Amino acid sequence: MFGALRLYAEAPVRRMLPLGFSAGLPYLLVFGTMSYRLREAGVALTTIGFLNAVPWVYTIKWAWAPLVDRVPLPWLTRHLGRRRAWLLLAQCTVVIGLAAMAQIDPQQQLWPFVAFAVLTAFAAATQDIALDAYRIESAAVDRQAALAAAYQTGYRCAMIWAGAGVLWIASAASAGATSYQHHAWSVAYFAMAASMAIGIVAVLRVPEPRIADAAADPGTLEPALAGLRSAVIGPLSDFFGRYGLRALPILAFVSTFRICDIVLAAMASPFYHDMGFSKAEVAAVSGINGVAMFLAGAFAGGMLAARVGLRPVLIAGAALSPISILLFAWLSTQGHDLGLLVAAVTADNFIGGAASSAFIAYLSSLTSAGFTATQYALFSSLMLLLPKSIALLSGLAVDRHGYTVYFIGTALLGVPALLLASRAARLAADPPDRRPSAQ
Repeated sequence: MFGALRLYAEAPVRRMLPLGFSAGLPYLLVFGTMSYRLREAGVALTTIGFLNAVPWVYTIKWAWAPLVDRVPLPWLTRHLGRRRAWLLLAQCTVVIGLAAMAQIDPQQQLWPFVAFAVLTAFAAATQDIALDAYRIESAAVDRQAALAAAYQTGYRCAMIWAGAGVLWIASAASAGATSYQHHAWSVAYFAMAASMAIGIVAVLRVPEPRIADAAADPGTLEPALAGLRSAVIGPLSDFFGRYGLRALPILAFVSTFRICDIVLAAMASPFYHDMGFSKAEVAAVSGINGVAMFLAGAFAGGMLAARVGLRPVLIAGAALSPISILLFAWLSTQGHDLGLLVAAVTADNFIGGAASSAFIAYLSSLTSAGFTATQYALFSSLMLLLPKSIALLSGLAVDRHGYTVYFIGTALLGVPALLLASRAARLAADPPDRRPSAQ
């Protein structure tokens, strides 16, 4: 036990806390929190639904990952090293994007506001690419689980700050006003931009991984272009080479497992606003309680998967996720019911956390030793692609059919994952050779 605690006290592990915080901060500010702000500003639900395309940038980050992986930045790479240079550039761009979102009133200038939201999402996704590489190269394989745990802790703390914290700041800055106040949101978003200093200071203080420093490439595009096959085509051909036709139900399961949670999240913040919940109530219930329940569920899911195996946990997650979403359908018929909101958010996040921890282990089991990082990035992108695409129509669906029908329909979207879960989990329990196939 004390050996495990000493592991978490090691410097490479500790560094992941502020870096994870920096990675987790921007996401809600261009997704859930932004949706609440836009709805309070009077933006139509259909428009908000289509603006779920903004965080869709995260689903295609693999497309420019080879550039981040191989191309040095003028001056910065020479002074900071390859990974830290890209991290610093991405973080500073996030600060610029959040500061612009703070300054621009979406009620008056919606599309300039959206443009800077896209810039922020792109910079945040780029930070993720560089940070994943930094984490993997910073310690040996036997330390990676500890680094990932510290990273996730920092990430989730940032989500509390970017969710509950923003709403609390905006509520306090509005001086009790219940109507939309651009000044209040401006103060909140400027506070978030300033909070990125935690990650920037960390990047300036941490050392460059020796692997990345030794592998620095000359300042040309050729290495990135030449690496495109190994970054995208190679991992795909390896995966299909190992699994053959069995890859099809696996990929179908990967693309549908989290569909309920993501489509629900697309309209959750506007829903809270339209049901009359205050910023302080949403901050406490969805922000603090929601993240705490997700972490508790993730811990429980990991323990269960270790004890009974992945298959039962994946099947249970696929079955229970739609059921938890039906609580939101019930809440939509009851109006401002704080107790029911707590029950719905608690159930959804606890089940989602347990299912996610098992799903991460499932995705990891699909990778081969030679393409672990790239294949995992591709799987995680595929996981988001279909749900994010459907979420673009979420506002239109609510405008036409109301929240109750929308949530019932969202729950039904989970049926394919439930039907696929048993076979997909069976394949994970008896995987083929995880070594890369011959190219």
